[in-house]
Amino acid sequence: MNLIRGAIAADSMSLTALSIQVWLHTYATEGVSDALAREVLSTFTPAYFQALIDDAGYRLFVDVHDDNLLGYILLDLDSPCATNNYGGVEVDTLYVQEHFHGRGIGRALLDHAIGNAGERLWLTAWAGNTQALGFYKAYGFADLGMTWHEFEEQKYENRILALQPC
Repeated sequence: MNLIRGAIAADSMSLTALSIQVWLHTYATEGVSDALAREVLSTFTPAYFQALIDDAGYRLFVDVHDDNLLGYILLDLDSPCATNNYGGVEVDTLYVQEHFHGRGIGRALLDHAIGNAGERLWLTAWAGNTQALGFYKAYGFADLGMTWHEFEEQKYENRILALQPC
């Protein structure tokens, strides 16, 4: 049976590994370039996750089964969406290891987030990630517009999605 709980310091290493795996699977569709490698290895570190766990402005919930991390959701409580004056809480990251897609983990994590942060959730998702965009649409997120995720010389179109927009 899966358990969703708040992340603890001991989760930092597993959160790092899962994040690198999911991020590369999503963005490295043409292989792993030096730019992608630098971005993922500089962003997802145990220290990064420890800082998030310790920061009162974030909520980090993990889905575990027999002490194995299957997915997580990171909420930024101080990042209101300015698009269409939506406001709300940002779903900074929702990652589920690919082996566990289709088992309701993402939905359970979103349900848990709503129970802890309210229904006015928003997020950005890469426009090329059709699986994620379909999942969010089925959950009830609406597309509010476009933004960019940029690093080094890379630029990725992201869609701005919001649950129950005004």
